[in-house]
Amino acid sequence: MSRPKIQFPSTASTREEMIDYISKKKLKDVDWKKGKAFCLVYHPGEERAAMIKEIYNLYFSDNALNPTATPSLAELEAETVSMCADLFNGDENVRGNITTGGTESILMAVKTARDWAKKHKPHITKPNIVLPVSAHPAFMKAFHYFNVDFIPVELGSDYRANPIAMRAAVNKDTIMIVGSAPSYPHGLLDPIADIAAIARDKNIFCHVDACIGGFMLPFVKKLGYPIPDFDFSIDGVTSISADIHKYGYSSKGSSVILYKNAEIRKFQFSLYTKWNGGVYGSPTMTGTRPGGSIAGAWAALKAIGMDGYLEMAKTTMEVTKKIKTAIDGIKELEIIGHPDMSILAFKSDKIDVFKLADELNKKGWHFERQQLPPTLHFTINYIHRLAADEFINDLKECVESAKKFNLGSFAASLQVGAVKGLSKILPSGTIAKLQKGGTGSPIKKENTAAMYGMMGALSGTDDLETIVLDFLDKVNSVH
Repeated sequence: MSRPKIQFPSTASTREEMIDYISKKKLKDVDWKKGKAFCLVYHPGEERAAMIKEIYNLYFSDNALNPTATPSLAELEAETVSMCADLFNGDENVRGNITTGGTESILMAVKTARDWAKKHKPHITKPNIVLPVSAHPAFMKAFHYFNVDFIPVELGSDYRANPIAMRAAVNKDTIMIVGSAPSYPHGLLDPIADIAAIARDKNIFCHVDACIGGFMLPFVKKLGYPIPDFDFSIDGVTSISADIHKYGYSSKGSSVILYKNAEIRKFQFSLYTKWNGGVYGSPTMTGTRPGGSIAGAWAALKAIGMDGYLEMAKTTMEVTKKIKTAIDGIKELEIIGHPDMSILAFKSDKIDVFKLADELNKKGWHFERQQLPPTLHFTINYIHRLAADEFINDLKECVESAKKFNLGSFAASLQVGAVKGLSKILPSGTIAKLQKGGTGSPIKKENTAAMYGMMGALSGTDDLETIVLDFLDKVNSVH
């Protein structure tokens, strides 16, 4: 199906026309300001957000590509990095940069480890990185981009990284080992001290992916929750990634990548000295670096401060406890493990959680569906203080709806069962071809139980990759 052609505008639209057009478009989006989104959006409240926006807008058009042109941005970035290093118990030697998000921070960590190994371990020709299967897929993107192999290690029975298995997986070509603080799928903190000890013993890098929890765990720990060390206080940790635009509540997109010292960070930089246009050097993946994102990250830390982050963390953990208690009281649901902060996922052996997801979507809630095992994932933040009671009531009601027999759910279970059976006997790629006949909008919030059930059945197959690639093409072409 070809996408509709949109002509380039021949005349300028008025402000009123554009606002009216966008307002209608946004009616399709999740109402996150009412706490309906349990992912993607983090909001510190209107007053704090307004302060951050004001500083952001001062640098709306600025580009941090050349620090000699914008020394103020270079100073704001350095101050932000220093504040983050202090938060993560780093000393005066810690260096880092602001990136566009957690994916870029992880890309930089992998590139840095690879290039460090080229110099310090030149005998390694096929470098690999050892990480738990719960590590973020941004690592797989980095491995693909930078031609690095990886060794995924199964989790322990507690759904956390298994350091014994990870140590066994390290070989002569391993350049880095990874732990999450916490893992995104289940909100569980990996045993970073044990993982860092492996890195120390093997003389390799240890990266801590604190993208989701970096600006929550330190404050939760200060509030008295039993959070083990996960940062530069641990001997052996060489780099940390943490997203300021998540629980740091800054503008999208801003993350920070930190290294134990300047010598390590130098391997992150990109440099070319033989260009007609002069010497070209850049610290991160991007050339143009939006000034607003850097200023916004600085503004968030300064506008909120330790007291503000502690207050928001306290409220968020109280809301999390309320939601966890409610889930524990629903006999059909089971929370995965014992989440360390405000991220949780639950499964069920009594109802189809993807059917439950459809029922919750009908009431306007947005969250993540997961596989291996099938779970629903919720990231709770400060804004959910406004919606917790409504969500709990809707969850209980939707569980009852998901338990009821209907032809739609029966058909979905038959479809998933058929896919499971056919995948065992049909040649690779056949199911993907059969799926190509589907039409309609690729963005649907209801009646997805069959789709997600099939995805779980086909996990890791060429069929699923083909189906998802087609989906990405459609969803990035829709109007």
